This record gives sequence, C-alpha cells and structure tokens, in this order.
Amino acid sequence: MKLTTALLAAGAAVSLTTAVVGAARLRQDARHQAERNEVAVARNQLDWLTQMSTNPDLAKLWTPEDIDVEEYMQLLHANQQICTLSLRDRLGFVRHGQLPFYASMLMNSDVCRRYWARFGDLRAQEAEGDERAEHFTEVLDRAAKTHSRAQPAAA
Repeated sequence: MKLTTALLAAGAAVSLTTAVVGAARLRQDARHQAERNEVAVARNQLDWLTQMSTNPDLAKLWTPEDIDVEEYMQLLHANQQICTLSLRDRLGFVRHGQLPFYASMLMNSDVCRRYWARFGDLRAQEAEGDERAEHFTEVLDRAAKTHSRAQPAAA
C-alpha cells in the first residue's frame, strides 16, 4: 500500500470516528436537554401543588364542586408525593424493580389511596402513549388495589 493511500485511509477513519463521536455527543446533549426541560416542568407543577395544598383560598378556586376544599387540599398533597416519585422514576433515580416498593409505601397512606380512587383514571388517560408513564401508572394502580383490598371494610 502506498503511503498516500495509507494516509488517506487513516484520515477517513479519523473523520468517520469523529463523526460517530460527534453524533453520539449530540444525542447525549439532546437527552440531557430533554431531562432539564422535564425537571423544569415538574418543578412548576410541584410548586403549584405546594401552593394549592397549603392555601385554602387558592385551592377553593380549583376545587371540584363535589369535594370539600380541605379534602381537595389533602388530595393535592398526595398528588405532589406521587409526582415527586414519578419524576424520580423518569430521571432514572428509582432502581430497577424498586418502583413497586415505593408505590406500596405511598399507598400505605389513606390519602394517597383516596387520591388514586378519585384521579387514578385521569392519570391513566394522561399516560396513554408514554410507555414509561403507562408502566408507572399501572404499578401505582396495582399498589392502590392491593392496599384497598387489605383495608378492613368500614362499619
């Protein structure tokens, strides 16, 4: 092989390697930007839930007609806990196989079960088409049903 041919081949290999590394870097940057955007949106939602679950005058503006304001504030606080777990899961901070454990811990709380009974179907509709969100919703639904069956019937 001539020296010029070897140099051209080496140059092409370096160019190809640089292009592959560059493309991988662009994908990684795009993924990180998407995660930052998701965190920003979640932060806004969590801030809103904090305000709604602690300010009765503000909560009154959004409370459905068939729910008491205090109950609605409690349900919003439960939603805040669920949203926090959802964000942790979406960002990869929930280890594989640990989501059912965390869901069970949430559903140990009566207010979380009440929230899920009232708004779980809405969350399932919201998750449609997002495989990760659908999985999250299914795991929480199973935990809620398991805890509901384990609770003694009210007399």
